[in-house]
Amino acid sequence: MEAIKILDKKENLNWDYDEEADVLYISIGEPQEALGIDIGEGSIVKYKEDVREVVGLTLIGIKERLLNSLKTS
Repeated sequence: MEAIKILDKKENLNWDYDEEADVLYISIGEPQEALGIDIGEGSIVKYKEDVREVVGLTLIGIKERLLNSLKTS
């Protein structure tokens, strides 16, 4: 398997939460254009193909999923 950088740059982690849409956006460094890869269950990895590096993560329905998990535990 070829190497892919995941969280190689731990500094400069930026995030934004859209409460109305219940979406959490996490960027490594400043947000940038990248390929969005749906990895299931409302998780999208932002992948920069030219440098083979993960540059962000989008989590859809994060608050709803957390609240549902707390109810069942």
